[in-house]
Amino acid sequence: MRHLFVVVLGLVALFLSTACINFAPGEAQTLTILYWQAPTVPLPYLSAGNKDVDASAITLEPLAKFDPDGKLTPALATAIPTPENGGVGADLMSITWQLKEGVKWSDGSDLTAADVVFTWRYCTDESADCIGIDSFDGVTSVEAVDDRTVRIGFDAPKPYPYTPFVGARLPIISQAQFADCVGAGAASCQAENNAPLGTGPYRIVSFLPNEQATYERNPNFRGAEPYFDTVILVGGGDAIGAARVVLEQGMADYAWNLQVEAQTLTELEAAGNGKLVTAFSSQVERLVVNQTNPDASLGAGRSEYRDGGNPHPFLTFTPIPQAMSMAIDRGRIVDSLYGFAGRPACNLVVGPQEYVSDANDGCLAPDVDGANRLLDEHGVLDNDGDGIREYQGAPLRVTFQTTANAIRESTQELIGEQWRQIGIATEFVNHDGGVFFGGNPAENPDESYRTFFADVQMYTDGTGVDPEQVLSGGLCANIQTAANNWSGSNNARMCDGEYDAVFAELSKTGVGPERAALVKRLNDIVVQNYYQIPLVNRGLTSAHISTLQGVRINSWDSELWNIAEWRR
Repeated sequence: MRHLFVVVLGLVALFLSTACINFAPGEAQTLTILYWQAPTVPLPYLSAGNKDVDASAITLEPLAKFDPDGKLTPALATAIPTPENGGVGADLMSITWQLKEGVKWSDGSDLTAADVVFTWRYCTDESADCIGIDSFDGVTSVEAVDDRTVRIGFDAPKPYPYTPFVGARLPIISQAQFADCVGAGAASCQAENNAPLGTGPYRIVSFLPNEQATYERNPNFRGAEPYFDTVILVGGGDAIGAARVVLEQGMADYAWNLQVEAQTLTELEAAGNGKLVTAFSSQVERLVVNQTNPDASLGAGRSEYRDGGNPHPFLTFTPIPQAMSMAIDRGRIVDSLYGFAGRPACNLVVGPQEYVSDANDGCLAPDVDGANRLLDEHGVLDNDGDGIREYQGAPLRVTFQTTANAIRESTQELIGEQWRQIGIATEFVNHDGGVFFGGNPAENPDESYRTFFADVQMYTDGTGVDPEQVLSGGLCANIQTAANNWSGSNNARMCDGEYDAVFAELSKTGVGPERAALVKRLNDIVVQNYYQIPLVNRGLTSAHISTLQGVRINSWDSELWNIAEWRR
């Protein structure tokens, strides 16, 4: 890793010395961006990695993007279609997009609706292994009504129709360029994949997989002329190395995704050469509270829902997890471990803002005394004087599992300390992240978050710009069981009739205040029944040199979503 960092420094130095990088007005300007995870291909349909999505976002564009607040903003489209403006069918079975007039590909040819139709066919060819194919689930047709009008049809009412061709992961590609790259041969079209024509502010000059990409100003860009003559994206090294190059040494303009301790980054920022920027979206570190009994003595019945016949011995008694939540000092967790890259969270849906409930803000003030009173009032007492309370004879001993990670382990310790103050004992268990999240639960049942052989577990998840798909994870029908190889999305094993009923309404309600109210209600059902306990809204942190202006870091879309506005 150190060798790679040295290589990166060498490349940056070379670019600084040979690419006319200077800050004098009127002279050639080069923007140097460091991605310590090097892009492999600048075409998101062939890679799910953020690094590749960002490399493509410099040149490729979708019909619409998400801004830093998670709001839709037009890109290739003239406006966002809605039921009110006639762009979304009254039956929610279609959406019609109008393309901007005069948009050209970077080779000077015209973008038309036929390119949008082709992109759909390209990605939905089952032999192509297109990464974004799931985004077209339910799409029955994409048709060019005319050169500038695209109509997308669905197989059922689609209350949220803004998935196909929206966001940096689903851009439009050129039919003329990729016509021979459909199907099984898609990945082998290296010349096209490494230099896709784009409609964005810059176009690719050269791309070396896992090393670097070079872009130049797109002479056919429809907007104001971009500031930089050249953009160079350098790959390799590590996060701390990239942070040093920008913040400490001022030798590059931008460093991506700085997964480094907040205190270290703050110390580097003090050098005065650069600035840290953090964006928040929907990522929430949370506790999932097992609604079933994980006792190993149950054998095959361990952590099985069994139609409600295997409840947890004490965590299904709401005052207990409520007291556990009340005792947690979220501000202390953020201040001690996350710094500027975290915010205390009282909700699981923390954005976009129109979906955020204000009914749970009391969690921001920890209340150990109140938690103790609550347990006392409900007869959850320490009857034998050992410092641990009991409920119906079961001592409140909690097995608390998460990944082996410095921040998470420290979080466990802080929470365990606070739970001790209310008479709850905690055993910490830590697993390798690859096995915990990615292992086969049948082979590693004691280490998988899916099997959930613990009382409480902690991890981060997000709800996305529209929460419907993720919120379906709370349905009774989606409870993880051995029968489905623990592949359901209901990790807490919650089954709440009200939740299922509200979700049924959400699934047929279009975008607007009524839909937002339903999302808030679903969030409140989970949070106020303590099926899950939110802790921290986690942010994305990058850095840029002090002279770089126009950066609006965005964790809902590509970090480079507005690179056309960057300047010195």
